[in-house]
Amino acid sequence: MDIDAFAAAHRDEWERLDALVARRRLSGAQADELVILYRIAAQHLSRLRASAPDPQLIAEMSARVARARGRLTGAREIRAGDITRFLTETIPLALYRARWWAIGVGAAFTTIAVIVGVWTLRSPEAMGALGTPAELDRYAAQSFEDYYSTYDSHEFFALVWTNNARIAAICVGAGITGVVPAGLMLVNAMALGRTGAVMADHDRFLQFLALIIPHGLLELTCVFFAGGVGLRLFWTLLAPGPRSRGRALAEDGRLLITAAVGLTGALAIAGLLEGFVTGAQIPWLLKAALGLVSLAVLWAYALVLGCRAERALAGGDDVVLADQMGDAAPEAG
Repeated sequence: MDIDAFAAAHRDEWERLDALVARRRLSGAQADELVILYRIAAQHLSRLRASAPDPQLIAEMSARVARARGRLTGAREIRAGDITRFLTETIPLALYRARWWAIGVGAAFTTIAVIVGVWTLRSPEAMGALGTPAELDRYAAQSFEDYYSTYDSHEFFALVWTNNARIAAICVGAGITGVVPAGLMLVNAMALGRTGAVMADHDRFLQFLALIIPHGLLELTCVFFAGGVGLRLFWTLLAPGPRSRGRALAEDGRLLITAAVGLTGALAIAGLLEGFVTGAQIPWLLKAALGLVSLAVLWAYALVLGCRAERALAGGDDVVLADQMGDAAPEAG
C-alpha cells in the first residue's frame, strides 16, 4: 500500500473527525457524522497496522481513534479549560447551594459556643471540671499560646491542614447520617466555648481572640460549610422533592463532593495562616487583616461565582454540571 497516497486520500476525513471531537457541543447530524467517521478511521487504523510499516502514522491514527472513542463513550481527556471550569463554576456552585446551610450551622455553632462559654465562666463547678486551678493557670498563661509555636511552621501547617481536611471530609462523607456532622459541630463548639471561658477567667480573652482570628475566621467558615454540606445531603435523603430519592442523592452527592474539594483548598490557606501568621512576630492588626481578607475571598468566591453559575443553569446552559451530575435513567411518572 502506498502510505503517502492513502494518507492524502483520507486526510480530509481524519481532520473532519478531529474537528468534531474538539467541538464542545454537537447537533444530531454532527453526532451521526462523528460515529460514521470514527468507524471509518478505525478501519483505516486496522489496514495501516496490517500493511503499513509507518509507526508514526499508526501512532497518530491510534491517538485519533482513541480520542473519538472517548468522545462517543463519554470519557475524555482532562484539558485546561475543564480544570478552569471546575474551579470557577462547579466548586463555587456547590458552595453557593450550601450557603444557607453553612450560615445556619455557623449561627448554631456560635450560639452554642457562647452559651457554653458563659455558663462555664459563671459556674465554678463547670470550670473546675476542666482541670485544677494550677492546670488552668498554666494553660491560660502558657499552653494556649505555645500551641502555635511548638512545631516548625511548615510542620504545623501540614498537621493543621490534615486534621481540618479530615474533619471536613467526615462531615461531607458521613453527612447522609445527619448525626455525624451535627455531633462534630457540637463537640467543636463546646470545646471553643470552654477554651474562651478559661482565657476570659484569666483576663486573657483579648489574647484568645488575637490568636484565633487570623486563621480561625476562614477555618471555622470552612467547617461550617462542611457541616452545612453534610446536613444538606441528609435533608435530601429526607425530602428529595420531585426527584426519586436515589436520583436526588446521586445528583446532589456528586455536586456536594466537589464542595469538599474546594474546602480542602480553602483549609490549606487557613493552615498556612495558622502555621506562618498566627504565631509570627508581626503586628496583630496585620494578622487580623489577613484573616478578614481570606474570609472575604472565600465568600466572594462562593457567592459571586456561584450565583453566576446558578444563573447559567437557570438559563438552560447546563455545561457546568454536565460531567458532575452524570446521566440519569428515565423514570416513570
